[in-house]
Amino acid sequence: MSVLSFGELLIDFVALEMGVTVGDASGFIKAPGGAPANVAAAVARLGYQSAFMGQVGDDPFGRHLAGVLAAEDVNIEGLSFSAEARTALAFVSNTADGDRSFMFYRHPSADMLMRPADVKTSVIDASDVFHYGSITLIHEPAKSALLMALEHAVAGGKFISYDPNLRLPLWESAEAAKAGMLSGLDYANLLKISDEELEFLTGGDDIAPLWRERMELICVTYGPGGALIHLRDGGTIKHDGYAVNARDTTGAGDAFVAAMLIGILEHRPDYAARLPEILDFANALGALTCLKEGAIPALPSMAEARAFLARRKG
Repeated sequence: MSVLSFGELLIDFVALEMGVTVGDASGFIKAPGGAPANVAAAVARLGYQSAFMGQVGDDPFGRHLAGVLAAEDVNIEGLSFSAEARTALAFVSNTADGDRSFMFYRHPSADMLMRPADVKTSVIDASDVFHYGSITLIHEPAKSALLMALEHAVAGGKFISYDPNLRLPLWESAEAAKAGMLSGLDYANLLKISDEELEFLTGGDDIAPLWRERMELICVTYGPGGALIHLRDGGTIKHDGYAVNARDTTGAGDAFVAAMLIGILEHRPDYAARLPEILDFANALGALTCLKEGAIPALPSMAEARAFLARRKG
């Protein structure tokens, strides 16, 4: 069983202090990140086969990030290095409750310049799941590269997962963001979306406008409030989540996605009956990730996740 994540891989510079803006921070901790890369690392950290496809700069940051994923046992055959642009950077500040604000350096960054010719279809063929986000849909030629990869994954019968991360500063306008994020829905079997993203895309909390022909389930996350799975037949599964003293929420949603994907993979095609326990595990993994700073550095192992659940269920 193998999960392939496609998209951005970057450096997060996380502010040293809580509750300050990026401009007011006295310094930053360097941490590898990028939502699809976080998912790839989370899957590997849990002991499952994982691969990443994307592009970084042929620069010290890009080489560092490749080394980080390789050290996590993520297959990086699908990672390419651009001589045209540098690796993307994001400066992140955290509020007192662990929420985040971002400032991005992508003008352009290497991930934006990935081309269809850079897509290694053999890596897709070797995977069971194809996971992607919305950031790669913002700019050409990366958008065309992703769409080509998705078409290949669909033709190969892969289970496809989509997380339409809302990063408004990266889009030309809110209208462009909404249209772009919605355009990614058509390929997905699983849609993972936050309550904030649901509100942005639909103007409320009704998931009906998001259903597409291929979708099997929509999972709405509510941060510390847990998550709610909507099934195609109208059924729902809810889990209230696990309250923790959050230090940094970066990567929590990506850890949640990883847990959902390995749970579905393990129990396909009859995974629906196991969704309550899959959702429980996914919420636990998201909560655990909030206890440390950064994304990939904060991801828990399977042993840590099981120990956490054992303590909580006492």
